[in-house]
Amino acid sequence: MRISFGRVGARLTALLPGRTDVAEMRRDPRRDLLAGLTVAIVALPLALGFGVSSGLGAEAGLATAVVAGALAAVFGGSSLQVSGPTGAMTVVLVPIVAEHGPGGVLAVGLMAGVMLVALALLRAGKYMQYVPAPVVEGFTLGIACVIGLQQVPNALGVPKPEGDRVLVVTWRALAEFTRNPNWTAVALALAVAAVMVVGARLRPTVPFSILAVITATVVAQVAGLDAAKPIGDLPSGLPVPSLAFLDPGALGSLLAPALVVAALAALESLLSASVADGMTVGQKHDPDRELFGQGLANIAAPLFGGVPATGAIARTAVNVRTGAGSRLAALTHAAVLAVIVFAAAPLVSKIPLAALAGVLLATAIRMVEVGSLRAMAKATRSDALILVLTAVATLALDLVYAVIIGLVVAGALALGAVAGQARLDQVPLDRGDHSAEEHALLAEHIVAYRIDGPLFFAAAHRFLLELAEVADVRVIILRMSRVTTVDATGALVLKDVVEKLNRRGIVVMTSGIRPEQRRVLDSVGASELLGLRGREYTTTPAAIQGARAHLECAGVLPSLPARTHRPIGEETIGKETEETVG
Repeated sequence: MRISFGRVGARLTALLPGRTDVAEMRRDPRRDLLAGLTVAIVALPLALGFGVSSGLGAEAGLATAVVAGALAAVFGGSSLQVSGPTGAMTVVLVPIVAEHGPGGVLAVGLMAGVMLVALALLRAGKYMQYVPAPVVEGFTLGIACVIGLQQVPNALGVPKPEGDRVLVVTWRALAEFTRNPNWTAVALALAVAAVMVVGARLRPTVPFSILAVITATVVAQVAGLDAAKPIGDLPSGLPVPSLAFLDPGALGSLLAPALVVAALAALESLLSASVADGMTVGQKHDPDRELFGQGLANIAAPLFGGVPATGAIARTAVNVRTGAGSRLAALTHAAVLAVIVFAAAPLVSKIPLAALAGVLLATAIRMVEVGSLRAMAKATRSDALILVLTAVATLALDLVYAVIIGLVVAGALALGAVAGQARLDQVPLDRGDHSAEEHALLAEHIVAYRIDGPLFFAAAHRFLLELAEVADVRVIILRMSRVTTVDATGALVLKDVVEKLNRRGIVVMTSGIRPEQRRVLDSVGASELLGLRGREYTTTPAAIQGARAHLECAGVLPSLPARTHRPIGEETIGKETEETVG
């Protein structure tokens, strides 16, 4: 146990901040402070909007941005990552709120945080890079559609209908709007969205989101637009940390949602950190430390009433583009939002919900990278299929099923592609020291096949069973030097084929079996069968010589003069080189 605790302690120490982090924050604090202020201005309406969309209220979004944003900035694995509430997480939280209530969401966030810390200790960060790009692009597109549809009730100025399926809720909201239209809310939402989308193209560095929200709020207050429903009262400060929401009896039913939240937090955070690396020179995030930081952030945020958080791609991109160089920028972003919570809550509470809906509509539009989607769709049919299936599943089902479907389909198509690379080719026999007449006799009774590629479950039956149909030969030589991998299924099929051929009086000899392949063959008893009476050889020339010796003993071939016989294994260097290469 001492060793175990010692290893855990050493692992925790490796995940904690170090002196280099502090040194980076001292390089150019002025630039980082300015970048953090800019990100905070961009993040404010997003935090409010995602809090409202999650069902826990704007105050939950602000608490998440402050608490999770600060902890992830200090303990995360990326110096430029900005964390907080995100649209992808909101998509997952809505059905959890509907089923388990606000307390269930807070408990799920806490449990997910513990899971993320465990993943960091287990060094699981590196495995997230194996999620295929079409799956990522597909669920990003699906999430963008879901986020946009989630804003329909607030954008139309109607109460949010009952239900946890976004398509159903959207349809009911449209039906309510046709009965009681609220064109003021529609105008505010569309105006804010248009300003953000157009402004981002003209002046990417200007925070049009906050400008549009301020303008919409002022117009609604001055004009006395009653139809522009505001956010409502916000607390002036963060609540006292509490675990009152935790119900030990309900933890079992919350385990599955917590796994979903943890998986999404890990995937989105590491994806966002990778985006930050790609936008800079010399920056490289630590995936395990990023999981650790996100875990601590999600453990702490629920204590203050916050929703689960992840790394935010849009805010991280703004942070990088405005010149951030260290964690100080993300810390500043959290500090500025904390000041707003304590000092400007009454003003923030007057923001119309329709204006926040416009912010999130524009965010959903900007999430869709048309160029990336077009490139992915043109790459291969398989990539296009995975992308479309994942996006449709995200919209029609939920994010978890979408990712599972995308991964399963991608895995199946990848296996098919790998299996298609496996080949079984008949190869000509080396004439060696044989005369033309003797070679003709050899060719009549001996056939050699070369197996290229993987010999595993998806490919073995396709070509090895063809060997069972070979006729009019006495010896088959299998050249296995180019077999890349063998699994139990491939070894069993090979064993079955050899047994069938042996029962028909056809001898099977092999050459070039590697040690790692031999272990698999041993496990199913195939090695014992292949090595029967010395029928396994190191090189193909030795196997050919062994096959000829077998046929001579059987009286099928005439014996050669003594001078032409060479002991097995004494092949020329040229032949060994040819076998190694071929």
